[in-house]
Amino acid sequence: MELCSITGLRGKVTVPGDKSVSHRCIMFGSIAKGTTEIHNFLKGADCLATIRCFRTMGIDIKETDDVITVHGKGLHGLHAPSDILDVGNSGTTTRLLSGILAGQPFESKLSGDESLNSRPMKRIMEPLTRMGANISSILRNGCAPLYISPGKLHGIHYDSPVASAQVKSCILLAGLYADGETSVTEPSLSRNHTELMLREFGADIRSSHALDTTKATAAISPCKELYGQKITVPGDISSAAYFIAAGLIVPDSEILIENVGINPTRAGILKVCEDMGGDIALLNERTEGGEKIADILVRTSRLHGTTIEGDIIPTLIDEIPVIAVMAAVAEGTTVIKDAAELKVKETDRIETVTDSLRAMGCDVTPTEDGMIINGGRLKGASIHTLLDHRIAMAFSIAALVAKGNTKILDSKCVEVSYPTFYDTFEQLL
Repeated sequence: MELCSITGLRGKVTVPGDKSVSHRCIMFGSIAKGTTEIHNFLKGADCLATIRCFRTMGIDIKETDDVITVHGKGLHGLHAPSDILDVGNSGTTTRLLSGILAGQPFESKLSGDESLNSRPMKRIMEPLTRMGANISSILRNGCAPLYISPGKLHGIHYDSPVASAQVKSCILLAGLYADGETSVTEPSLSRNHTELMLREFGADIRSSHALDTTKATAAISPCKELYGQKITVPGDISSAAYFIAAGLIVPDSEILIENVGINPTRAGILKVCEDMGGDIALLNERTEGGEKIADILVRTSRLHGTTIEGDIIPTLIDEIPVIAVMAAVAEGTTVIKDAAELKVKETDRIETVTDSLRAMGCDVTPTEDGMIINGGRLKGASIHTLLDHRIAMAFSIAALVAKGNTKILDSKCVEVSYPTFYDTFEQLL
């Protein structure tokens, strides 16, 4: 994909359904009793991997243009897979599904692509093993492929060293099959889609915050059954982030992004935009299925640097590449701290973001847990995405304000989370 600078992005767009919510709809619908009807499902490669895995375990999942219908078989209705469960590039599928599989009476193996099979899985293997699960790394390197065999699960309390929704969700899902209450305490609250949606499906799940710290705890008790639901997936704020950034930094722009999920555990980018001086407004706010939703209006703004650190980081970890692009054209210096989690995403995003910004002429310094970005002017460059969808999309936005042409190499990787990303831009030209 080759792009150049433009002016005047105007109009309104909708973005695909939330990736995190879409994964969970399929998973929870599959282990629920009855039918789950899903509207605005994200048909990206990662979420389709989740569908593929559950079909392999005997779940009837029907797809039309508008609706996904999951005919669930209950908590104990999955069948032993006839083949290795192919999770593709999806860390969410791998980690959450491992929690469900830990409680099944059959053996299973999970494996993905080269990138997925290099990501750390000890973070779920350790707590699952403590619960009595039999889970191992086939290559004995703490990564997938994973082998899971039947084990009797016990309820535990787990103090997670990281604020990770995937780790938390894996343990809570295993807790559905345990012999007592299971709880997870995080150093700060990670995205809580699992807790909200499991509650809608009928699970006995509770959340609390410690009064004297930022720590957050979620606890779940075993239940006899979950029950199918009708769900409309909100627009993904991680996908909306690219149009938010474009509206703020492309001259003479005004963009309305409709029906976006603004769950507080995901919406840190909105606060960062405000802190940077962005003209951003939430319209038509409402709550559907436990998730907060709004239309987001953004206008071209004169941005300035800021410091991004601490508890806000888990609420915007996937948006840091595009936030870094905004910082690269803002006045002054932006410092991003406490984001070491970036190193274990689809790529080491501290490295890929800083390499890409430097290629475009930005003064940026990587650190152990983030980066320091001095704003200025960008120039066109060839961007090596390393097949990371968020790098491809973030630097497509950078290209819109860079002098000269920019090539986004392997741009088709956007299909992981946003197959129509480039088509959507055409609506604003």
